[in-house]
Amino acid sequence: MKFSELNLHPSLMEGLDAMGFEEATPIQEQSIPSLIAGRDIVGCAQTGTGKTAAFLIPVIEHVLKSKNTGVKALVIAPTRELAIQIDQQLQGLGYFGGVSSIAIYGGKDGTSWDFEKSSLQGGADVIICTPGRLIAHMGFNYVNFEKLECLILDEADRMLDMGFHDDIMKIVELSPKSRQTMLFSATMPPKIRKLAEKLLNNPINVEIAVSKPSENIKQIAYLVHDEQKDKLLEILMSEREVNSCIIFCSRKSAVKSVNRTLQKKGWKSRAISSDLEQTEREEVLSGFRNKKYNFLVAADVLSRGIDIDNIEIVVNYEVPKDAEDYVHRIGRTARAGASGLAITLINSFAINGFADIEKLIEKTIEKPALPGGLTGPEYNPGERKGKGGNRNRGGGGKPRFDNKGGGGDREKRPFNPKWKKRKKNGGAGGNSSGAPSSNSTPS
Repeated sequence: MKFSELNLHPSLMEGLDAMGFEEATPIQEQSIPSLIAGRDIVGCAQTGTGKTAAFLIPVIEHVLKSKNTGVKALVIAPTRELAIQIDQQLQGLGYFGGVSSIAIYGGKDGTSWDFEKSSLQGGADVIICTPGRLIAHMGFNYVNFEKLECLILDEADRMLDMGFHDDIMKIVELSPKSRQTMLFSATMPPKIRKLAEKLLNNPINVEIAVSKPSENIKQIAYLVHDEQKDKLLEILMSEREVNSCIIFCSRKSAVKSVNRTLQKKGWKSRAISSDLEQTEREEVLSGFRNKKYNFLVAADVLSRGIDIDNIEIVVNYEVPKDAEDYVHRIGRTARAGASGLAITLINSFAINGFADIEKLIEKTIEKPALPGGLTGPEYNPGERKGKGGNRNRGGGGKPRFDNKGGGGDREKRPFNPKWKKRKKNGGAGGNSSGAPSSNSTPS
């Protein structure tokens, strides 16, 4: 289906043309007509399917036709990176119609608070926000959603995983019951269906290519002991002319170590995790987009919702804790019909976790022999059941580009602290919401 067939507002069509949108993706084709008609929706689609435009196009159409003043649409996203991305796309699509929007998230300087406040009081058509930051504003009793027409929950599964259920319900209580509600999620576990039952009214259900990586991604995996991961990474990257590669780690300590080791090799690399301030994170992402750096070492803050074009290779230095996260990680490559390569390094404690991934995507991933005389464990899923085999133990240890170690019997079980759900603003970083304290008056 072409967007020209949808009878959209002329200024929205101008925005679509300017951004090169001609043909609707499946999630857009199945969602947009019903959303424009005012239906609620539960949409299940993985990263890279075009779901952001699937809800933004109807939202902009509603805004352009609405006679109300004040905030007309509210988009809630789990991370500040995703909120920024949504706002950028909205600005492009809504430019010719004069649709106003703001991304509200923590980690900014104090001067942004007053602008956010005025926007929430009716100064913007569309608000895109992280739950924590909005809750901080709500504490001062000036947030006005009386004329809200559309409520969108993006990456709802991730928001629940991050502990935002109660915050979401508080936000929903401020919105009119007559609103249109859109819930989008990459997965559809029982907790999401339960949330949908609470919030949505007779929704349509759209499910697109759930949990299946693009066929354009070549997937390979190597069985390797932790102490040899760094050497293997050196070999694999030296074999290629790498222009753009994301290396995912499950632990912030590993992010720092891998980045430091790459830099010592003289490779252009930067690290990004929740430890960085927002301005630093934006600078790193900008540098990577502009090819200032060839390598970006990242925690899972980047595994969802960030559009960076022309990423050639994704490396899972550590097998992700959840099988679904694997799909999101490798979905950073092979965007818009391009091809890409996904490489995963599996230690002995991640074997069962990787078997779960293969089961989820219904595919056996190629596992070549290790190059350079390196050695690794045997791939025998199930053998470590009862000893933490189903819990990914990551890839511990400080990376070194050397060829030391390698003995399977001598491999120590890396330390893995318990994952704690924290209600951090934006979900992905920042030490605070950036709001004034509850016993002070915002400046």
